[in-house]
Amino acid sequence: MGKSGILLFFFLLFSGLAFGQQKQLSTSSKKAAELYNKADEYVRARNFPKAIETLNDAKKKDTAFGEAYLKLAGMYKVLGDRKQSYENYKSGLRLIAFTPALMQEYYAFADLSLSLGQYGLAKTNFEKFLQASAKSTKAANYAQAQLKNIAFAETAMRNPVSFAPQRLTAPFNTFALQYFPALTANQQHILFTARMGNKPENDENLFVSARREEGWTEPVSISPNINTRYNEGTGSISGDGKTLVFASCDRPDSFGNCDLYISYRTGEKWSKPVNLGETVNGKGWDSQPCLSADGRTMYFSSIRAGGQGREDIWVTTLQEDDTWSKPENLGPNVNTTGNENSPFIHSSGSTLYFASDGQVGLGGTDIFKVTTDATGKWLQPENLGYPLNTYENENSIFITTDNKTGYYSRQQTNQQGPNTIELYQFEVPAAWKSREESTFAQGRVFDAKTKKPLGATVQLYDVSADKLVQQVKSDAVSGDYTTVLTEGKQYALYVSAPKYLLKSLSFDYLTRKDFNPVTLDVYLEPITSGAAIVLNNLFFPTGKFNLESKSKTELNKLIQFLSLNKQVKIEISGHTDDVGEQAANVTLSKKRAQSVLEYLNQHGIARDRIVAAGYGESKPVTKNDSEENRQLNRRIELKII
Repeated sequence: MGKSGILLFFFLLFSGLAFGQQKQLSTSSKKAAELYNKADEYVRARNFPKAIETLNDAKKKDTAFGEAYLKLAGMYKVLGDRKQSYENYKSGLRLIAFTPALMQEYYAFADLSLSLGQYGLAKTNFEKFLQASAKSTKAANYAQAQLKNIAFAETAMRNPVSFAPQRLTAPFNTFALQYFPALTANQQHILFTARMGNKPENDENLFVSARREEGWTEPVSISPNINTRYNEGTGSISGDGKTLVFASCDRPDSFGNCDLYISYRTGEKWSKPVNLGETVNGKGWDSQPCLSADGRTMYFSSIRAGGQGREDIWVTTLQEDDTWSKPENLGPNVNTTGNENSPFIHSSGSTLYFASDGQVGLGGTDIFKVTTDATGKWLQPENLGYPLNTYENENSIFITTDNKTGYYSRQQTNQQGPNTIELYQFEVPAAWKSREESTFAQGRVFDAKTKKPLGATVQLYDVSADKLVQQVKSDAVSGDYTTVLTEGKQYALYVSAPKYLLKSLSFDYLTRKDFNPVTLDVYLEPITSGAAIVLNNLFFPTGKFNLESKSKTELNKLIQFLSLNKQVKIEISGHTDDVGEQAANVTLSKKRAQSVLEYLNQHGIARDRIVAAGYGESKPVTKNDSEENRQLNRRIELKII
């Protein structure tokens, strides 16, 4: 018997003695009363089976003997038989008129009724409890909170969300338990936690399946480097599928009973997991991590000092020195005095989903979504409603990058054996979608000369805010990379590697016409004389040469490149389309190049390392036969000299 069972046992003992000491029981049967009192003796001797048998005999002697039903209800609750406990509470409390002496029974039956989805009975008995009890106790506060949940539940059930989950078919749902699904940004791999059974020896492991033209492959263990004789579960994977974080318990190198670990994939191999250290992991329980799309921000659930309640959601970020920051609590808008866990941050980065039993819901733990305001502060969470949320515990959800498909796990009650947990997918209702839609850019990075794959750093900047929003690395073996793009932003993408010329690309989704995935291979030029690139993120007003403020990101990347490669000298050249007079175009192109030179010089790059040139319309990269092509011809280039 657990601690709660022992406490309830002593409550039952006290309750039973109290009934036994009453001057008059509700029964008029002397034999029923004797059996009732005899059951007390069995309870004190901890002979529960005999006590139950005797109380059932007392009920047979008098089917209206309310106290016998109530004592049986308490016994069954201790033994974990909720069905029998519920039926006996229901019968017993119906037979006895309201009295403050039954305060604890009203409370117990109300809580049990709520756990079984019987909202009407739960409401009635919480109200009776409050009528009988002091109003400022912890139990009274709990009852009042549950009445709010019941009111919310009744409203939610009258206004269900259009939600039609479909159980995942073969090759999924072959384990006894499977949960915490997570997909890569391109939805080509799915990761989940699974157990072979409910027994203690059936520990958690991580499994992965790949999408092929013919369907999903058979799920397999993610790696022998990851799954061990210890418990590994609740994994999260970055958008590019190259970074994995997960929880593992009772390992020799752990700081608490469950810690967070990280592993990286190169080619098809995962590295040996590394404990994220005592800055991230506390002395208690740390679990259920979720990575941002680029793998550089991590949300997780933890029991530690400094929180709002018991289980809280915390966040940590990967810093420039490749260490993780001290975790920060998400604060009172998200975390409550109850339990918050199972965080999932959408690829857009602006919408967080999580489970809570402290927010107003339908009972148990419900799933919520919360977004940030313009300053990054979390707003008020929204309950995702019925029928996703019910009186039972809902724990996790995953929504794909494009906001279209969701995945979650659902417990299946089995009357003939142990319960199972299975994976489901669904079309995401509009109200549940992330505030912004996202897509992804993927491709491979190569050496432009040898055509061999390169391991490079891929950085994505929001040019309006001059802010780094994502940073990933291309795979050193295959050269592949994936980065997430979110609507409503103008991005500068930079691909860099030591001894190679910086590559500058641009994605403008401020006013998108479509938002489809982008496939883009990148070829990096070795730093040699004559190597050249187009600077795609320098912006000028039409017909003018002064740099717009959103050019700052590109200019600062150039400064960084030239500072790291001090021997390099460059030519900055301006080019135009064929609109206007040729002489005027040459002048404009030269002045634009000169503006770039002056900015670099003012920020520490020596004047003798830069040459500015203007070629007007004389060196087009394509025909000037459309606005789209003219835009390509209007450009600033950098060339190594």
